Amino acid sequence: MQITRGITGGALKCVIYGPEGIGKSTFAAQFPSPVFIDTEGSTKFMNVARTPTPSSWAMLIEQVQYFRIHPNECKTLVLDTADWAEMLCLKKICAEKQITGIEDLGYGKGYIYLEEEFGRLLNLLEEVVRLGINVVITAHAQMRKFEQPDELGAYDRWELKLEKKTSALVKEWADIVLFANYKTYVVNVDNQGAQKGKNKAQGGKRTMYTTHHTCWDAKNRHGLPDELTFEFAQIAHLFNMVSASATIQPAITIAESPPAAPIPSAPVPTPQVSATEQTPSNPDPQKSAFIELPSPGVEDTTGIPRGLLDLMREAKIVPSEIRNAVAKKGYFPSNTPIENYPPDFVQGVLIGAWPQIRK
Repeated sequence: MQITRGITGGALKCVIYGPEGIGKSTFAAQFPSPVFIDTEGSTKFMNVARTPTPSSWAMLIEQVQYFRIHPNECKTLVLDTADWAEMLCLKKICAEKQITGIEDLGYGKGYIYLEEEFGRLLNLLEEVVRLGINVVITAHAQMRKFEQPDELGAYDRWELKLEKKTSALVKEWADIVLFANYKTYVVNVDNQGAQKGKNKAQGGKRTMYTTHHTCWDAKNRHGLPDELTFEFAQIAHLFNMVSASATIQPAITIAESPPAAPIPSAPVPTPQVSATEQTPSNPDPQKSAFIELPSPGVEDTTGIPRGLLDLMREAKIVPSEIRNAVAKKGYFPSNTPIENYPPDFVQGVLIGAWPQIRK
């Protein structure tokens, strides 16, 4: 057994959440060399690198896997936002189970499926982090009634705009959870007291909170002050700490027995890259800021549902290949147009089982 002591360092796992318009995406854009997986299209007016907006859960997973296989594409991967990603996950589960809503599966059962599926995404992001890439997840905030089991009454508090099981997973996964909000003060203006008189809200300064409070969830493992101005400069030093700690050697290493020979692992399949996709030795900085994926050949794609078409574009698969694969499995004749496939077949079979379809 090898025991390692001391600071080992590593890339950061950060969650940033707050009300809409507070500037979460702008804040995340200041992380080192970021690339956005923009699930809601909120970065279209920002000068950032981004992937195509994922239109299905399978497409989102494909994009994260791309950065696991190509870790040199960025230093920070931003999932913007978690709640829109969760909606893609819900649609995937509903299509697979052939239901209209997650609660159709019975009390609590659907949310267990959601927790398991979203957990697979977090595991994949963990693999990205181990390659030295920071991962930032943004999310919207919402007010929820909270009742402590040992106290009477309930009160409002800010939480991630996710289902409870998903929210707990995301918070446990992260090293840093930052809650951003507008700091306001309530001032009595008629000298009748705050309880009975007329009050007015003042302030509105953008603030981020780094530790747990009765009114919000937050945490950090770096000794940050409880309250900071919502500016990236307030946490920029963390990346210098990470870089420095990466060079620190373990203080003590104890080996009880000689290390065994490494077990060979299966090679990670590397997608074939055409000459047009290869990165030039001196890329144009303006062009290299965006990841562009080719269209699926010259075949007509009219009528193909967008979710399926997006996956086809990323994999460079043309309609005739889809029709042949479907015919080989005995679903429909090869001359059946894709636009004539039933919607539940497209969602549940083609998109829901896309890795198998692609093979």
